Amino acid sequence: MAKKLAIIATKGTLDWAYPPFILASTAAALGYDVQIFFTFYGLQLLKKKMNLQVTSLGNPGMPMPIPMPVLLQALPGMQTMMTTMMKKKMKSKGIASVEELRELCQEADVKLIACQMTVDLFEIEPSEFIEGIEYAGAATFFEFAGESDICLYI
Repeated sequence: MAKKLAIIATKGTLDWAYPPFILASTAAALGYDVQIFFTFYGLQLLKKKMNLQVTSLGNPGMPMPIPMPVLLQALPGMQTMMTTMMKKKMKSKGIASVEELRELCQEADVKLIACQMTVDLFEIEPSEFIEGIEYAGAATFFEFAGESDICLYI
């Protein structure tokens, strides 16, 4: 019987998009049965058109190329600049894009579940999401998570 990994993805930024997909695809490659439950801002990771940004505000652990006071980080355009810098650095290091990792998860039969309550709350149309996802409530996800060997909240 395969081990199970349950992941709850709640963040919708570029830097927080990587952990659920990296962990899920790795676990699937190791033979785990994997489900990711996307809720609240994590739903952004299931959209066809992702416009994921990264911000250093509220993230003091983010390495900056030069020391920058918080006040400067809040200036218009800084988030776009930081996102561009992060994407450029990732590409130069040969890191797969979020889209590529998400596709890898789908190919590895990772079940991607959109939280139905949150979809309804934010009035997101199903046509905005990628193909092949499921819609379910927390209770349905807990059936799997309650039996999982590992459960992660990201």
